[in-house]
Amino acid sequence: MTEDVPATAPRRSLRAGLDAGLGRRFWTLFSASLLANLADGIFQIALPLLAASLTRDPGLVAGVTVASRLPWLVFALVAGVLADRFDRRRTMVIVDATRVIVLAALTAAVLANAATIWLLYIVAFVLGCLETMFDTAASSMLPMVVGTERLVAANSRLTAVELTMNLFVGPPIGGFLVAIGVSAAFGAAAAGYLGALLCLATLAGSFRPVRAGPASSIGGEMADGLRYLAHHRLLRTLAVVVSLMNLPLMAVYAVNVLWIVEPGPLELDPVGYGLLTTATAVGTVTGTVLAARFERVFGRANLFVANIASLIVIDLVWFVPDPIAIGVVLGIASSLGGAFNVVFGSIRQRIVPNHLLGRVMASFRVISWGSLPLGALLGGVVGQAFGLPAVFIGAAAIHAVLLLSRLVLTDAFMDQAEAQAAANAGAGGF
Repeated sequence: MTEDVPATAPRRSLRAGLDAGLGRRFWTLFSASLLANLADGIFQIALPLLAASLTRDPGLVAGVTVASRLPWLVFALVAGVLADRFDRRRTMVIVDATRVIVLAALTAAVLANAATIWLLYIVAFVLGCLETMFDTAASSMLPMVVGTERLVAANSRLTAVELTMNLFVGPPIGGFLVAIGVSAAFGAAAAGYLGALLCLATLAGSFRPVRAGPASSIGGEMADGLRYLAHHRLLRTLAVVVSLMNLPLMAVYAVNVLWIVEPGPLELDPVGYGLLTTATAVGTVTGTVLAARFERVFGRANLFVANIASLIVIDLVWFVPDPIAIGVVLGIASSLGGAFNVVFGSIRQRIVPNHLLGRVMASFRVISWGSLPLGALLGGVVGQAFGLPAVFIGAAAIHAVLLLSRLVLTDAFMDQAEAQAAANAGAGGF
């Protein structure tokens, strides 16, 4: 005779499995991320569609992406200093409040038929600066919320919801709202940022990093982050390689709206564009959820090079004439990118001391994400001079060369760097 099991036991077990010991503060942060990234997904579809309605010039359309990504090159170091000086939760609240105001102003301009391509550049740049502050503060704050031992689990769940909202849910909603009226899309994005603000306002606790001494000048603190990165061989190598990965990828994404949306070769409408964009999220979210398993089965070095191979596929898939087939290929290829983001983001968070994390993460992104506006500019210039197919083929060629990075980024190299970081932390050093 078996012992009776309470009916509620499976429910508690399921809840415990989902929670993974991350705690209430993490799930509050998770909810804020859900709403903010839903707003991102809506906005990031609405902005290029509005730009494409104002001009068909590839250089001018790509300029919107240049403006939105330029802050990672010119403002990220300042954002890192702010993340290490002030309470990180409070910084995120202020950023979301400012986003609401900026998008409300853009919505008003659209309703008044006053939106121009130059206004889009200004809005994209301002929101890009705010994004650098928000993302740097959020990534620096996560170890303070869950501890270093649960970072992979926390990053997996957080990245999954970010990508689900940003790529899977937000884009089709954004495309649908643009079909109704582009002002509706920007208004919905503003509402999402407002919801994220309200969630963050309820997050208990202090998230200001503990400093060993008084703050130095902003320039001195930026130099500290750059110096740490420059002297850390693994992080320095990763930053350079990821930068070279992002450069051609952004060249493709800066102009592919002209290829996808009518009168481009795929001849899709705004709703179809949003739906096609979500195909990437299906694989990406799967990769983030299964990131720990990817890491165990393949090893980090093989996962890294597999992600580069997937980028080559993403560069060239646009020559396939069937949008459904493109969506399937994007979904499969992007699963590797999802796992890559979680695994290698967790490595950075484990290695860098918390009081330096904001500045080092910002320094890393100046290099790795600083290539995004350059890539967008390159895509616009090449597309304008030689046509969009040249952008896709050139990006694939650059990514193919990066496959050689596997010779340097070995599992032994990464294991040694993490072991040294753990030893330094135990000894109280950097």
